[in-house]
This record gives sequence, structure tokens and C-alpha cells, in this order.
Amino acid sequence: MQKFFTIIGGMGTMATESYLHQLNLRTPAHADQDYLNYILVNHATVPDRTTYIFDHSQPNPLPDLLEDIQQQSKLGPEFFTLPCNTAHYFYDELQAATDVPILHMPRETVKEITRKYPNAKRIGITGTRGTIEDQIYEQELKAAGLTPVLPTDAIEDETMELIYTHIKEQNEVDAELYHRILQQMVTEQGAEVVILGCTELSLAQEREPETELSLADGQSILVDRTIELATKMRQE
Repeated sequence: MQKFFTIIGGMGTMATESYLHQLNLRTPAHADQDYLNYILVNHATVPDRTTYIFDHSQPNPLPDLLEDIQQQSKLGPEFFTLPCNTAHYFYDELQAATDVPILHMPRETVKEITRKYPNAKRIGITGTRGTIEDQIYEQELKAAGLTPVLPTDAIEDETMELIYTHIKEQNEVDAELYHRILQQMVTEQGAEVVILGCTELSLAQEREPETELSLADGQSILVDRTIELATKMRQE
């Protein structure tokens, strides 16, 4: 297969399925041959990223992710996508292990915010405790001259409950809880735009969409960038 990309997924599997669904749904295709060429690595047994970020004595996800990158690089993909926000904690090490470019989901998300919401300054961040702790969105926002707005402990507790208890464990979205989290980020924390900084939150948005607030869905933006890059690659 020529001119393909590789998806390093499985973190978690249902969130990766949501990414794939949107990827295929948005690809302008009228025949089988119009869809994109890609390989999916659904590495479901990669250790939990948040657990490791908070406690380095726990299993480290990096060796598994490096193995995926190195194995897939031998096949010659044009680029990688990594549809897990928290896994970008390891981005620099992963990119250093290959000459194949890896799309940076948080960076692409912040670029989209500056394009779509040019007047917004206070940008809320939602995600796992690992994503909040590793400050990857915070750093990208500051680099773009924007003000990061972090969740309170109470909002983060609710976010972790939604991500782990409802979505990861039960494959269900508590719509009331999801919408309350986003509303609190706006009304209590003063965010003008809220980043969905976890692919499980992107899954929640797909199933129970919030349509009134200004959101920047990291996974959705990654889908758009993937299609743009893959389409350009095919045309070259």
C-alpha cells in the first residue's frame, strides 16, 4: 500500500472508534476507492497514561508506544496520528524515534482556536488529570498568547467520573454530567471557549452534542487535519 498513514490508537478503543467513524464519515467519498489509506494500530493494552503521569512507579506507556512507532515506521507511512490527548505527554520521545511526522493534536487544536475564535482570550481546558497535570494544552495556549482556564478540583472530579466510570468502564455517556461540566467551565471559570482535551470527551460530544457553547474538540480537529493532509498526500 502506498501513500497511507498510521493511527496509533486503542487509548481507549471506543474513543478510537469515534475518531475512525468521524474520519470515514467526513471523507468526501462516492466509491470505495475514494476513502483514505491507513493502518490502525489498536493497542488496547498500553498502560494508563494518567496513572503513570501521577506515579512513575506504575507501568510506563512509553515503551509500548515506542514499539508501535518503530514497527510502523518500517512500513513507510507518510505520517502518524495519535488520537489520545494524554499520550502527547510522550510526544517528543515518540517523534525523536522516527523520521515520520506525528500530528500534534493539542497544537493543531490551539491553531484552530486562533483561527475560528480570533477574539477569544480565555480558553478552558477539560481532560484527564494527566492532561491537566502535564500542561500540554496550557503550554500551547500560552505560546499562542492565550490565557488557559483550568477546571476546579470539583469540576475535574466530575470530568474523571465521566471519562473513567461512565465511558471507559460502561461505554455510556452521562449527558447531564457532560453538559454540566462544560457549563461550569463557562459560567464558573469564565472560559470563552472550552477545549475537549480527552478523546472520551470527544466521544461524549459525538453522542450527546453540546450545541450552545463554543467548543474546540481536539479529536474532531485532528480528524479534519488528518483528512487535509491525507488528501494532499494522495494528490501529490
